Amino acid sequence: MAHISPFKGVLYDPRRITDMARVVAPPYDVIDAEFQKTLHARYPNNVIQLELGLDRPDDGPTQNRYTRAASSLRDWLATGILRRDSEPAIYPYTIEYRAPSGESGAASRVLKGFLSTVELEEFGTGRIFPHENTRGAAKADRLKLLEACRANFSPIFSLFSDPEARILPLIEKSVNADKPRVDFRDDEGFRHRLWSITDRTVLSEIVTAMKSKPLFIADGHHRYETALTYRNLRRQQAGSRLPAGLQPYDGVLMLFSSLEDPGLTVLPTHRVLRTPLPPIAEIKERLHEDFKIEEFPFQANTEAQTRRQFLHILRSRGQNRHAFGLALQDISAYVLLTLRSVHRISGGASAKDRLDVSILHNQILPPLLTSRPDEQTILYTKDDDEALDLVRRGTAKAALLLNPTKVSEVRAVAAAGERMPHKSTYFFPKPLTGLVMNVMEMNVMEE
Repeated sequence: MAHISPFKGVLYDPRRITDMARVVAPPYDVIDAEFQKTLHARYPNNVIQLELGLDRPDDGPTQNRYTRAASSLRDWLATGILRRDSEPAIYPYTIEYRAPSGESGAASRVLKGFLSTVELEEFGTGRIFPHENTRGAAKADRLKLLEACRANFSPIFSLFSDPEARILPLIEKSVNADKPRVDFRDDEGFRHRLWSITDRTVLSEIVTAMKSKPLFIADGHHRYETALTYRNLRRQQAGSRLPAGLQPYDGVLMLFSSLEDPGLTVLPTHRVLRTPLPPIAEIKERLHEDFKIEEFPFQANTEAQTRRQFLHILRSRGQNRHAFGLALQDISAYVLLTLRSVHRISGGASAKDRLDVSILHNQILPPLLTSRPDEQTILYTKDDDEALDLVRRGTAKAALLLNPTKVSEVRAVAAAGERMPHKSTYFFPKPLTGLVMNVMEMNVMEE
């Protein structure tokens, strides 16, 4: 069973911080170097100082961005910039946003969920399921921060199935919608609102209802695996002196949202190549047996209209077929690749093998490339126009566009115990870092 635990969250004191937009940040893994510097310059107490500090030339083992984060956390707690709630709570959270242009129904949507801690489980032993592979460097970085600060500054994003709509309506009726604790708009104009629930009867009902729910990690795999590693290290360090019962490091901060929530959006992650692909005639020769290939030629004055038509057909085709977009630097046409039959999927018929991203990596890229693309030759973007513009401007040699992975496909892969290829999904919008934090050992932080 998945065990969620109400906790005493650490939040910015509204008497000290009157504009939350100045102190929050997106998740660390979507912040590039330029925006990292912007956030550091925005406000002295921006959470970026804790979550993603800047390196300095004289950094060493005893003085570095991780030790500086721990020092800042202690200082902000001591001076009251951050304050810990007096009662355990769960924290309902909504994001009102607009999906990126080009997505179906790009009108305003609202993602609903709640923040709590959850007991950590080794994958394969309980009811928490990953869906993507992780990379060692990112986990090593997060572990150093966790060891220094003993805190979660940003939540892992998870999904649960609630077809009868029991849990979120229970939460909604337990708060005063007109009086959130936090209410502001971020840099994108998205509205973030946060409440807290401390009523023990309601909390007990929510905890009980969530016990039967499998949790599918949507975003934050590196942070979850890092939290597991940290927990295991703490247990090893305690040895025979391991205290009875759950310890603070046995849990991790998580945002829980419903798979059935119409406010949940999944964006595709396109592949943009710096290395050239073969000429279009050769591509057709190598792929024609498995894929129907259609060209959408354009001239300079018709490119915009052709692009809109091409992207519309790509999305429509992707509703019930495996379809891919292709742009090449040396031709004035967009190319649509549609798998001729689902029986042509290589490697069997597992949930993972049926994903568009798996078909791309197994059946499209290998016949076209002489070597496997790496991080130096491939860029990732969730934006259709950015992918195509990089090719049009000559910055990239080719772009391969995907349709979004369906939420049902993520659930099927995770439930089957499989992992998707790297950069398979982009859940949108992202929960912000710094709204509510889980400081696991306050007595250590306040020394």
